[in-house]
Order: sequence, then C-alpha cells, then structure tokens
Amino acid sequence: MLLAGDIGGTKTQLALFSADKGPRETIAEKQYASNSYTNLESIIQAFRAEFDQPVERAVFGVAGPVVGGQASITNLPWMIRESRLQDLLGIEEVTLLNDLQSIAYAVPYLSQQDLHTLNHAEPDEHGPIAVIAPGTGLGEAYLTWDGSRYQSHASEGGHADFAPTDALEMGLLRFMLQRFDHVSYEKVCSGLGIANLYGYLKDS
Repeated sequence: MLLAGDIGGTKTQLALFSADKGPRETIAEKQYASNSYTNLESIIQAFRAEFDQPVERAVFGVAGPVVGGQASITNLPWMIRESRLQDLLGIEEVTLLNDLQSIAYAVPYLSQQDLHTLNHAEPDEHGPIAVIAPGTGLGEAYLTWDGSRYQSHASEGGHADFAPTDALEMGLLRFMLQRFDHVSYEKVCSGLGIANLYGYLKDS
C-alpha cells in the first residue's frame, strides 16, 4: 500500500493507493486544513487512526523546495523530514518531492476528458511541458522528454521577479514596491496576490 500526500499552505490531502487498483483509484482519502495542525506528522496520525491500513511506502508532494530529504513549507511554519516520517510510519521508503514536481509526474497520464484546451495549435511531440498552479502561492514545474519518457523537474519560478509588460503592470509594480522589498510573480498570480491586485486597482 502506498500513502500519498499533497501538502499545501491551505490544505493537506492524504490518500492510500494499491498496486492492484492503480494510480487513478484511491483506497481511502481525506482532506485536512493545514493550519489546524502543528505539523504533518499529526495529520498522518489522524489519517491512520481513521484508515488503519498497512503502508509499505510513502510519497509526499510539499509546497516548497526539497533539499537533503527535508523541506520548509512555504506559507506554513512546518519543517518536514523524511527521517521523521520513516520513524512515524515504520518504513524505509519515504520520499519528499516538491508539490508541483509530483503533480507534473501525473500530466502524461491525463486522459482527454481531464483536459480543457485553451490553445488549439498543434503540440510539439515530446516537447517540454510547463505546469503552473496558482493556489495559496504560485507553484511551477516542468517536464522534459528523455528519449523514453517524461521526467519531472521542480521549479521555484513563482518567486522570480515580477516583470511588467505594459503601463498598467508597471503601475502595479510601483504600487507593490511600496509594500514589499521583493515583488515576485507569486505576489501577483496567486491567492496571496488577490488582495494586492484589488488594492492597486481600487487606489488607481
């Protein structure tokens, strides 16, 4: 049994999967409000208390960069470590991935009914794929073809400098520089950015 989790600044989703049923059908799943818990371990304990199934391996997509088997969660005061989760679950196979990197791994498995086409141009076969996900913050990842399958790569592009392209956006940048030392795309294109956009448009 595989325990999988999507760990975000607003919500945490945990689910159990089996090799028999495959990746598109869960054995059990539940969503939790992330800021109602002090750490991921307490959410896992609550989940396992409700769904008592043996777990052989676990993987968690986390909102933040993963370095050396640990991650400090963006927009949450959490530090997640693979070693702690191994001890908690009593298993060796625990992997942390950047949340958008984990989501990107699923893109090649999407069916046509999962998609809504915005641009009807002809796609480049085996071309790179961008994954952009505005939520609490702005997550980004990308996939590249290695000759046999797509490989997923993490990116913290949401923290890149916001680069305005017209007068309206230049005004937004000036407005935000009065409030922030660094204006990133995340501060514009995410849940965090809604109040900033509203404030700018209201004042202008």
